[in-house]
Amino acid sequence: MEFKLLNFDVPMEISRIANVHYFEFKNEYQTIDDSHNFCELLYVEKGSICVYADNYSGILSDNQMIIHRAGETHSLQCNENIFPHVIIIGFECQAPQLDPFATSPITLQPAHRKMLAEIMKEGMNLFAPPYDIPNTLEMKKRSITPFGTAQMLKLNLEMFLITLVREYGSSSDSHKNACDNRLSEICNYIAEHYTERILLDNICFLFGMNKTSLCQNFRNEYGITILNYIDQLKLKDAKKLLRKGKLSVTEISEQLGFASVHYFSRYFKKHAGMSPKEYQAIQIASLP
Repeated sequence: MEFKLLNFDVPMEISRIANVHYFEFKNEYQTIDDSHNFCELLYVEKGSICVYADNYSGILSDNQMIIHRAGETHSLQCNENIFPHVIIIGFECQAPQLDPFATSPITLQPAHRKMLAEIMKEGMNLFAPPYDIPNTLEMKKRSITPFGTAQMLKLNLEMFLITLVREYGSSSDSHKNACDNRLSEICNYIAEHYTERILLDNICFLFGMNKTSLCQNFRNEYGITILNYIDQLKLKDAKKLLRKGKLSVTEISEQLGFASVHYFSRYFKKHAGMSPKEYQAIQIASLP
């Protein structure tokens, strides 16, 4: 009896590893433009950094990651008074499925972060310290390593990247759909909380987006800024409550979360072209 053996399909393979770094950057630290013939995974464990690259420029904050493609020019800069903790892994991989991760950051979930921790553990088993020297051309290997360390590093990194491709999508269409879904979730969140004080930083944290991408994607999708969107919701509710005439202007102001009735009156006049009382009088006069 002859058994038929199945060959492995290997759509994504890490052929070589360049470095495994863990940095605690000083505030205002910055790098010069760099480009090399391997991919570079850039992950912010804590804090935030400004990223400048051919395919993406913007803020990368807590638990966000991007992958610079081979040959892509990139640099980073730390903000004032922020000391970010950053993981950088350089590796060789030709898989085009990684391309979407060069154009927009993703936020790693706890399961992803656990996988990344295993990668770092094997990386530190393979490479000797220090791990925080920028532009290290050749990281030194340890003289003694656990059995299969290099292979475990390769397999863990491949499994991590395959998992991300499966969950975030390997095409621009699926990546866009994921972004659209998040924008829809953000709109639902705003609809439930717009009478409260909503900060862009809070939305970024809750939905795993950086401020630049959030504002740009929201404006592209809806044609207005997030703040304008919130203004429209508040104005719509204010007009509805004024037409009913059951609440005073002060009560409406409080219900919609304005700091004071004076601020509400200025806000309403700016967007409606007349004061709340003028609007209410016109609406009541037009009733049959």
